[in-house]
Parts: sequence; structure tokens; C-alpha cells
Amino acid sequence: MSEQVLLKMKNVTKKFPGVVALDDVSLTLNRGEVHALLGENGAGKSTLIKVLGGIYIPDEGEIEIDGEKKNINSVAVSQECGIGIIHQEISLVPEMTVAQNIYLGRENGKVFINQKENVKKVTELLEYLEFDINANDVVSKLSIAKQQIVEIAKALSMNSRIIVMDEPTAAITDNDTRKLFKIIERLKNDGIGIIYISHRMDELFEIADNITILRDGKYIGTVKTSETDRNELISMMVGRQLEEIYNYDQGSLSENVLEVEHLTSKYVSDININLRKGEILGFSGLVGAGRTEFARALFGIDPIQSGTVKIKGKEVKITCPKDAIKNGLALVPEDRKGQGLVLGNTVQFNTLLVVLDKFIKGCIVNKKKANEIVSEEVSSMRIKTPSFTTLVSSLSGGNQQKIVLAKWLETTPDIIILDEPTRGIDVGAKMEIYDLIFQLAKKDVSIILISSDMSEIINLSTRVVVMREGKIAGTLGRDELTQEKIMAYAMRGSEENESV
Repeated sequence: MSEQVLLKMKNVTKKFPGVVALDDVSLTLNRGEVHALLGENGAGKSTLIKVLGGIYIPDEGEIEIDGEKKNINSVAVSQECGIGIIHQEISLVPEMTVAQNIYLGRENGKVFINQKENVKKVTELLEYLEFDINANDVVSKLSIAKQQIVEIAKALSMNSRIIVMDEPTAAITDNDTRKLFKIIERLKNDGIGIIYISHRMDELFEIADNITILRDGKYIGTVKTSETDRNELISMMVGRQLEEIYNYDQGSLSENVLEVEHLTSKYVSDININLRKGEILGFSGLVGAGRTEFARALFGIDPIQSGTVKIKGKEVKITCPKDAIKNGLALVPEDRKGQGLVLGNTVQFNTLLVVLDKFIKGCIVNKKKANEIVSEEVSSMRIKTPSFTTLVSSLSGGNQQKIVLAKWLETTPDIIILDEPTRGIDVGAKMEIYDLIFQLAKKDVSIILISSDMSEIINLSTRVVVMREGKIAGTLGRDELTQEKIMAYAMRGSEENESV
């Protein structure tokens, strides 16, 4: 398909009190193009999309669709212009059906709605998308991936010619991601322009035609995906060269700090591992393999049915997280928003949550000590926050994750379990967390790293334990680590568990 300009956002500027969120930003989208929008959290991506969606009105700049200038001053006007935005957070009504959700808000004052006709239209749309979803399915019964498809169907039902997808694969499996990519290819072939936002660079190189990079609210540049590489994109995003992303050599490791023998819980069976002082031990496997479940059992969240745990050569009983903390363990959970943070409370509250004994004696609160602890963590972790009293819900994903880490580092653990520590955060924050992991390892803190990011697991780990169906399928030393070998164990498994 020859290039035909569908959308032009020209010299867009948006200011908030004390902040220039967008500073002279431009973006061009062609028909049948996937145009990726890339940048760290706070770079201006969300603000630009909200301008396009009519949520924010720009202070300066113009928007043209098919060469015609548009004054997009509301969400309704944006939709009338053929713009559909699929936000990262699903916005469907759980207890309504697929058809009801897709036509929600378009009643136009009608007392009687032709539900049968709506179901027919939605069925035709879902058949076009080639996804196994029934128009009468209740949304709460659908997987996250299928809910994403419903969001796409909703956008298409409004005759959207421009579709924005914000982190559409953040919470879905690799298999569902492949299905989504097939749908995107079909939309491209039908001339629909797609603005695609993702922190996963492998995805961008697979589906994006062009990539526009923003940094600190400014337009940095647009590159053809076929003419760039990962290092150039990272450099454009963070404003510095990153010749070597993973630059830590753990050297020789010998002393065991943790020994787990035949650990069995409701969800995992006969787990045998050892972890050495200052080691980064990776855990890999497909979704549902049992990696998180092992971490939960080790930390005392799920009961251990049988097996032994030794820390520094001494057998310990861990029946609850309090026991784990007393024995020098810390857990940064996979779900930072649901399990790692109290979103409705402050930076200070969350940072101090597990170390209250450091500044509370009886009924006396040492506010000076509390402030000193938070100040030190915010500074050392480079947490970007307006103040200690800022609600963590208002911070970026990267800064939220740093607060979870800071909270546990205050317990001075010997062993830290990191479950998907960089999921959903930008590359700049990733680099900072990698650097922190390396610094901890240098100080002889031992780390169990659970990650679905192959580059992360291969480049950070000394060894990798591969799990499958709640058991250890195999282990690989650093010299053996390849994606192919990890996936061979994850898919095929082994006849019996291996001790590492």
C-alpha cells in the first residue's frame, strides 16, 4: 500500500502548572501503518494520546486528519473523527455482555434498544477479527486477552480509522500476543492506521513500520524500524549511549546461603535448589509453570507441605511472611499494585511499611527518624516524586517499583526474591533496577530473579532454573544459557527434577 497521510499532529504543546508536558511535538501516521510511540515514563506519550483523544486541549499546535484541520476539544469529537483509543487499563463493564459493552453510550436517548441487531453486528465484527468470542459472553468471564480484543472491536464498531493501542500485550500470554499481531496485520491491510505504545522493543521490531521517540516532553526523532536497532532507540530515549546494558561479572561464587530440599506445596512439587552468596539465580518458564508459586511458598505465603529450607546452613521453619523476614528474606511481588503497594497511601507510608520498629517505640513516633529513612531511600533509589506525601498511585510504574524495592531494602535482607521486577516499566527505569541488582550482588546479597524477559534472565543470571508444571524441568549454567535451551526445557521438561 502506498503511503497516504492519515493523521498529522503538528507542533503540539501542552502545559500544566509548573510543567511543560509536551513541547512542540509532531507525529505523522499513514494509512495502513503501525507507528510506535516510544519513550520513558514521563516522556509525554500519554499526554500526546490524551490530546488526540480529546481529553486534553493543546495550548499550541494543530491536528489534521486526511488533510483537514480538526478542533478536537472533547472525547465525542475525537470519536467522530474516527479515533479509537484502547487504554492500558481495561475500561469495560464486567457484568455486561460483549455486545452491551461495545454499544454502551450510544443509546442516543432511545428508550428501546434493538439488542438482537446489536448482537448480530458484534458477531459479524468478531468473526472479522477471527477470535473465539461470543457477542453474548459476559465480559467478566473473558480472559484479559479477549477483553483487549473486545476493546478493539468497540473501536472498530465506531468506524475508527485511527486506533491507539497502549501497552496492549502487558497482561496477556505470548500465544495471545501472536493472535493480536495477526489482527493488527489485518487492520493494516484494511488501511487503518495504528499508534502502538509498548516498552517491549522486540514487539516493535516485529510489527512497527516507524518509531517516534519522545523524551522529557520533546520530540527527539522518527526512524524507520528497518533502519534502526535497539541500542540507537535506547540512546534516543535516555539521552546517553548504552554500549553495554548488562555489564556485571559475578565472578566466583561458592558459599551457600540458601538450600531448599524437596519443597512441596499445593502448587509446586519436589523443588531442590541452592543459592550462593551474592548470586543472581534466574527462574524461567512459561506462564503457570510454578515460578511465582515457589516464591510464595518460600516466603511463607502458601503453606509448605513437605521439604526443608536451610539458611546459612541452619534449618528454618517458614510458616508466614513474618518468619521469612526474620530469616533475612524479602519478596518483591509480581503484582506491585495489588500486592506490593498501598496505592491510596503516600510514598512515606509505603516506604516505611515493613520497618515500623525503626522509628516507633511503644506509642512514641520518631518523625525525624522516619523522614531520614524515607529521604535516604528516595535519594539513593532516585525516586521521582514531588514529595514524601505524594500518593504512590500518581507515580510512574518505574517509580512505584523503586518504592517496593526501597521498602524491602530497609529490612537489610540477605536474600531478595524479585518476581518480574521490570514488567511494565520503561527502559531507563530498567537500567536503574539492573544497576541496583548488580550493586546488591556485589554486597553479597543473594537474589532469586523470576522473569519472563529472556534477555533479562539470560544476561543477569549466573544460572537459570527452568520450571514446568510446578516442577524443575532443568537447570542451565551461565555458559549454557540460550533462549532455545530454556524453551526446550520449558516446553518439553525432563523425566525427573534436577538439583541445582
